Amino acid sequence: MTKQTRATTVLSMIALGVVAACAPQVPDSGAGVGFESYSDYQARQSQQLQGQSLPPPATVSSAPLGSTAPLDPDAQLAADTAAALNSGRAPLEASPSNPAPVAVNAAGISQENDFEEVSELRSIESDAAAIARNRAQYVVVQPTELPRRSGDGGPNIVEYAIRTTNPKGVSLYRRSSLNFQNHERNCAEYPSADQAQIDFLARGGPQRDRRGLDPDGDGFACDWDPRPFRSAVQN
Repeated sequence: MTKQTRATTVLSMIALGVVAACAPQVPDSGAGVGFESYSDYQARQSQQLQGQSLPPPATVSSAPLGSTAPLDPDAQLAADTAAALNSGRAPLEASPSNPAPVAVNAAGISQENDFEEVSELRSIESDAAAIARNRAQYVVVQPTELPRRSGDGGPNIVEYAIRTTNPKGVSLYRRSSLNFQNHERNCAEYPSADQAQIDFLARGGPQRDRRGLDPDGDGFACDWDPRPFRSAVQN
């Protein structure tokens, strides 16, 4: 190896050493965030990239639940701040050993399930007196007859449907062939088939059909059907 080649090699090694010394240290990504907040984690990563010394990460106290181990200054400051923001009350630490919290401003809550509370307010004698007062206020309403329907006592189509037995469409009464011509027009004047049947019976039906409402002579006007009324009685 010539002197020139050796000199070039030495200079290359020196340059690589300088570059390695100036390169920032890459943080270990395997450590994870741990129990720090994300903002603290980012700050630590930034300090590592800048080569600054780092404070030890925050750790979680290993004291068992319900213990009275003293808090470190930062944790004590956080607890005092939380207590000040909570209307002066210290925060409640959840633990199976903690007693149930005392209800505050519970004047509207019923105490019926608390035997001691109820026994102080009521007794068997007071309950008996309250029952007697309630019974004295009872008002017995005697049943009365159903009100009668007002009107002129016209034909009752329910009674007519039950009294008759012939099927719909079976002719029993003679009708004029002229009734077929005006049947639909005359039936259109009634709001319902029930009203047409009532008027049909009031005008002499089923023997007579003065308005041509029953052209087939079955005794049922304007396609009125007695079967629903008959079925109601049978059931």
